[in-house]
Amino acid sequence: MSQNTPDSGSQKPETIPLQKIPEKPITPPLETAEKQKKPNPNQRLVSLDAYRGFVMLAMASGGLAIASAMRNSPEILDQYNGTQWESSWKYLWQTLSYQLSHVEWTGTAFWDLIQPSFMFMVGVSMPFSVRKRKQKGDSTLRIWGHAIFRAVLLVALGVFLSSQYSPQTNFTFANVLCQIGLGYLVVFFYVNRSFVTQLIGVITILGGYWFFFYQYMPVEDELAAVKAYLTDVKHKDAAEWSQFEGIGSAWNKHTNAAAAVDRQFLNQFPRYEEQFQDQKFWVNNGGYQTLNFIPSIATMLFGLMAGQLLISNRIEKMKVKWLLQAGLICFVISMLLDTSIWPVNIEQWEWHLVPIVKRIWSPGWAIFSAGWAFWFLAVFYWIIDVKGYKKWAFPFVVVGMNSIAMYCMAQLIRPWVQKSLKIHLTTLDQATGWSVAGSLFSTDCPYAPIAISATVLFVLWLICLWMYLQRIFIKI
Repeated sequence: MSQNTPDSGSQKPETIPLQKIPEKPITPPLETAEKQKKPNPNQRLVSLDAYRGFVMLAMASGGLAIASAMRNSPEILDQYNGTQWESSWKYLWQTLSYQLSHVEWTGTAFWDLIQPSFMFMVGVSMPFSVRKRKQKGDSTLRIWGHAIFRAVLLVALGVFLSSQYSPQTNFTFANVLCQIGLGYLVVFFYVNRSFVTQLIGVITILGGYWFFFYQYMPVEDELAAVKAYLTDVKHKDAAEWSQFEGIGSAWNKHTNAAAAVDRQFLNQFPRYEEQFQDQKFWVNNGGYQTLNFIPSIATMLFGLMAGQLLISNRIEKMKVKWLLQAGLICFVISMLLDTSIWPVNIEQWEWHLVPIVKRIWSPGWAIFSAGWAFWFLAVFYWIIDVKGYKKWAFPFVVVGMNSIAMYCMAQLIRPWVQKSLKIHLTTLDQATGWSVAGSLFSTDCPYAPIAISATVLFVLWLICLWMYLQRIFIKI
């Protein structure tokens, strides 16, 4: 019997499937990865608290009394006379004194940028606040109710704080809290609306306010009475009300349209000033007006635009780029409106179509100050939230998360803190033989007011630190 065996030559070889080697994921370059990085939409932006805290610390510092120390002790400038440091020393103190004081009328200094920065941050915070309330389940009606309550409370608190050194309630509405409260609901209306809608709102408000000033012609009798009041009662000369000529004269101090409105409006309230002719209120000594809240709405709207940009899912680097570009555009526009802020004085090119005046919040000022606020915010956001360097900002965050508390403390208890420091440090000196109080409160040392101001500010910061550690956050 023969056995059939398969022919080995005709047999097909067995096919072994190849095992697929897993591909190693390609890691994009670091630069590409960073460009594709998008923020967590629910993550709290530390930069907002830090910027707000920086602004509030500056406001509470009172400029560290540097400007007043320079006025009362001009010998500070002479400390290094005849040495190689003479010019540098004088330049340093003159610069500090200028930057930590309000300019007389037109132009700007660092001190003038504090209030617009604070108001700008109010707008930045709005979309975050609304989102948080919606996540909690609040209805639109409830959210609007809270906004109305906040606006009324801010105005009331502003009047209260302005009255602490007055013999009766001081009905003035030019301080920052009143200004925010008066314009708050208008800004709130624009939350979560398109950029174009918000921009149209800004243009309408600033354009309308410019026309309101431009078309105003002072009544001759009222103008004469204002000048008489300033001359006879305040002992001022013509320089007090004649800063500009031509088209710019519409923005002169005390004789502008908003000042005329205040002479009608504020005299409807009980006043404690002595009557001159037929009324009590004539001018605000600093030139600040109630109607400043109208162009201030534009300042907060600029902040609202920035806030909606930051809360969006756009790439972080693009957010920084757009903030910087927005600031640059504001600078260009404001410099085209008023040559007084140009870094170089060109006599042939001088015009004041819309003067940059903080005290009456001219439309030019609203645009110019917003440019700085955009840039400040861009720097804080880039360093803290984009690059991740957060630890250095902790002293600012402590204040930024209790900004209203710091503002109220600076207004209400600063004199009490200073008095208490003197009492207890004097007792310490007597017990130890030291001279801490003697040095700090010395009338002979020209730097003593600066040291006192810095010490009081540190005490206020310590209170904010305690509140932060105890998780106590005062919100309105």
